[in-house]
Amino acid sequence: QVQLVESGGGLVQPGGSLGLSCAASGRIGSVNTMGWYRQAPGKQRELVERMDSLGSTNYADSAKGRFTISRDNAKNTVTLQMNTLKPEDTAVYYCNVKAGFLDYWGQGTQVTVSS
Repeated sequence: QVQLVESGGGLVQPGGSLGLSCAASGRIGSVNTMGWYRQAPGKQRELVERMDSLGSTNYADSAKGRFTISRDNAKNTVTLQMNTLKPEDTAVYYCNVKAGFLDYWGQGTQVTVSS
């Protein structure tokens, strides 16, 4: 059974920073992309940033210049460093791992940006 365990969410003031981590365990097979999505209240889940096994990234325009993704292929971990956070970054953030034809999701971690 594959499990994704996320950590690092919380409350931060505007302009602050937070780091999110996700560790995948279990019989996950060959991992393709690892990344983060988010879902704000009343909105659809959207891509934040993801990285493939070769290090290529895709990211939302809103993340450009502020968020940085990294991954450890040997450990099947992915992190998201978020800087200069804004109130509109408030959402539940989900770790996502694509392995072969399968999609795995974490349970989600709340990020709230508020003064």
